Amino acid sequence: MSHQPQAVIFDFDGVIVDSEPAHYRAFQAVLEPRGLGYDWDRYVAHYIGFDDRDGFREAYRQGGQELSADELEALIAAKHAAFEAEMAAGLDPIAGATECVRRLAAAYPLAVCSGALRGEIEPTLARLGITDAFRAIVAADDVAHSKPHPASYRLAVARLGDAVGRELAPAACVAIEDTPTGVASARDAGLRVIGLAAAGPGPEGAHRVVRSLAELTPEAL
Repeated sequence: MSHQPQAVIFDFDGVIVDSEPAHYRAFQAVLEPRGLGYDWDRYVAHYIGFDDRDGFREAYRQGGQELSADELEALIAAKHAAFEAEMAAGLDPIAGATECVRRLAAAYPLAVCSGALRGEIEPTLARLGITDAFRAIVAADDVAHSKPHPASYRLAVARLGDAVGRELAPAACVAIEDTPTGVASARDAGLRVIGLAAAGPGPEGAHRVVRSLAELTPEAL
């Protein structure tokens, strides 16, 4: 990144907390009894990065089944209950995440922009002891269209600007993402994007890729 950023916005699942396996198990708990389950590789290749709403819509579309608005709400509630049981067992942070958040919070205002529900994000941040590091949170509940639509990142930039008392330029904000869906959302909202890649080439479309959160220091940005 050639210019000093004004703010940093973290994705949640896969960047702060290793919750994707738990999300996958919760989705399958709801979908398998309906004959719409799929394997982990399919989740990683196709579904990762969708919020619950779009994840269920896509599973039903792929299965050639109709999905009413009422049934969708029931599916989301059932999946949230299954995920809460997973959360109660404890979700591990991504390696170096809490240290990275604290390190960057000392230099920049931070926000979370996620396709997860607020009721999933806030308890986890509290358990990790990093709630105070974030000036704003945008969750799936806050937007009509979640990632890859840019609405959530646009809202995150606006809320973070309100929190710090000045308008922030999207191009001066850096997003940290681990999925192509999230990268597309941030890029289309005008942000610069750092892709986190534990293995492989990293999420397509990122302006820069890092292998570990330990690489993200105020100096490196």
